[in-house]
Amino acid sequence: MATGTPATVALTRLGIAFTLHPYDHDPRAAAFGDEAAAALGVDPTQLFKTLIATVDGTLTCAVVPVSARLDPKALAAAVGGKRAELAEPAAAARATGYVIGGISPIGQRSRLRVVVDHSAQQLATMYVSAGRRGLQLQLAPADLARATGAMFAPIAAAG
Repeated sequence: MATGTPATVALTRLGIAFTLHPYDHDPRAAAFGDEAAAALGVDPTQLFKTLIATVDGTLTCAVVPVSARLDPKALAAAVGGKRAELAEPAAAARATGYVIGGISPIGQRSRLRVVVDHSAQQLATMYVSAGRRGLQLQLAPADLARATGAMFAPIAAAG
């Protein structure tokens, strides 16, 4: 399997260190993050899912632990908005250039605002999608912020 994705290309270009973690994706899996955590033997609080939401009509990228769910009100507040909801899957795929279940917060087709749950700041490294199903990348939270211009905020709610 080729491992070059827009996310890995962007990180390489920026000189940011990362480690790739491929796994066998089961096409029947519905919960992509849970599948990745189990396949890689990673604590679900360290593996983050990338969700595309609309905040007052503007697409925004939210990155939350697999063990949690997105709190739309907290996401809206974090970016100074009033209302947030998950974007339609087709709109998320179009804006990012990635398929659902393989959306990376890095190397997206359109530069979206990125908000990472503040729990990531307590980790030495975190895992996010590398841009395709069956491929995660591990990097320092500060490096994710540097690569995406992300801000950290409390946007996760208990799963």
